[in-house]
Amino acid sequence: MKKNILGIFILLVAIFVITAIINPKFLNAYNMQNLIKWSSLYAVMSLGVAFVIITGGIDLSIGSVVGLVAVVLSICLKLEGMDPWSAIGIALILSLLIGLLHGILITKAKVQPFVVTLCGLLVYRSMGRWFTDNQSIGPMPMEEDAGYKNLEQIQHLDFVFSGKIAIGSFNLPTPAIFLLVLSIAAAIFLRRTIWGRYLFALGSNEDGTRYSGINTDRMKILAYVLCSFFAGMAGILFAFELDSVQPAQTGEFYELYAIAAAVLGGCSLRGGEGSVLGVVIAAAVIRLIYNSINMVGISTHLEFGILGLVILLGVIGDELIKKTVNRKQAVQTS
Repeated sequence: MKKNILGIFILLVAIFVITAIINPKFLNAYNMQNLIKWSSLYAVMSLGVAFVIITGGIDLSIGSVVGLVAVVLSICLKLEGMDPWSAIGIALILSLLIGLLHGILITKAKVQPFVVTLCGLLVYRSMGRWFTDNQSIGPMPMEEDAGYKNLEQIQHLDFVFSGKIAIGSFNLPTPAIFLLVLSIAAAIFLRRTIWGRYLFALGSNEDGTRYSGINTDRMKILAYVLCSFFAGMAGILFAFELDSVQPAQTGEFYELYAIAAAVLGGCSLRGGEGSVLGVVIAAAVIRLIYNSINMVGISTHLEFGILGLVILLGVIGDELIKKTVNRKQAVQTS
């Protein structure tokens, strides 16, 4: 395990142990299931932004993409004759198209990623509110729709995306299964394929990567497409988990949590560095902090401040570890 990942893992264990000592109810099965579920949901979208940060880019639209995909999925599931799996496909295609649009604007129109994705944050949030007239909507039919033709299929989808799988006496939330599959796929892509190595090279030295014959524009577009795809997957998972999607609030500020998890997990904002395992652990730390605040009786008004301080300290600690390692390597080389 790399030193930066080891640092964030130690932080995770420390918070976990301290909370369990202060409040033993923290360890009950219900709380553990909720903690795993919400950590998994946050980690899915955090993995997406890691692809972009590794290339030296940024995506501020993730939360709005989550909200828009959840809205579009809910609308499609309520359409007469719409196959539920087709609705899932439409939602994912929408997320892919959003990523493609971002990539083209950044590489071909030469607009800064910050500007493109900030505008996306505003536009996609507005679209979701407009599609629903700013009214709450959910993927599951209401009670008055008891005769809904696709009710059985939608209930099956609800179990697939937000159900629980019994493992002995413990019920494992299905979002954790999605996270496991997506994490393995992301790790293989980044570490075992030529495209993953290209993304790291692009973030480390864009000019050098271009001069070596790699199509850097294509790789940037790929990174943004993957980022939006993971945000779309998160949007689908959140839609079924929340039951009621609120266009103005679902996904709000999620981009900040995702970016924080990626950076805390070892992704350098300068590009060229990143780890799937580190991002997953960091996302768990962020959700654990929220859970711990409630468990130990700290005022929820302080949760953002505490989260900000922990992330800041974590990043500072990571930088100190990197400097120490680099100094030792320099001494050994000399």
